[in-house]
Amino acid sequence: MTTYQLRRLRLRSGEQHREQVAVQLEPYVLGGERYLAVPGDPEATLSIERATSGDVFKLRFSTRIHGPCMRCLGDAVAAVAVAAQEYHSNEERAPVDLRSEYVVDGQLLLSTWARDAIALQLPDQILCRLECAGLCHVCGGNLDLGPHRHDEDLPDSRWAALEPLLDDS
Repeated sequence: MTTYQLRRLRLRSGEQHREQVAVQLEPYVLGGERYLAVPGDPEATLSIERATSGDVFKLRFSTRIHGPCMRCLGDAVAAVAVAAQEYHSNEERAPVDLRSEYVVDGQLLLSTWARDAIALQLPDQILCRLECAGLCHVCGGNLDLGPHRHDEDLPDSRWAALEPLLDDS
């Protein structure tokens, strides 16, 4: 997990510190499937600006999320560009909404912040391509490989025990 020591900064009000940091990213599990960020430790630009009553943090980086397509289970990639911003009040009695959850004991939790920022930027579905047809609901075949047919006359075997009831009516 990547953290940034905020205590080493000696910023005065109105000053800004900017640097490049490698942020370690953990895999995601979405719908029971595992998705990896590539690269797993992208180079990010971290900017910290001291305001009168607190600090403003900005994080910018790009990565790609690799894993199974949510329709056909083939390989899929989603490009993600993150531009996140957080504010953290320096006052002890500041309301919770003015204190960042990513600042703990004088450290900025970069990995956690980056992971949450990526999650907010992910598309609703990670697909191999926009027009992915998915899998057949009957046989599980990949519909992207071409159309196929099923015999409609064959009854579902799960209903076989109820067939004698049809004959009685």
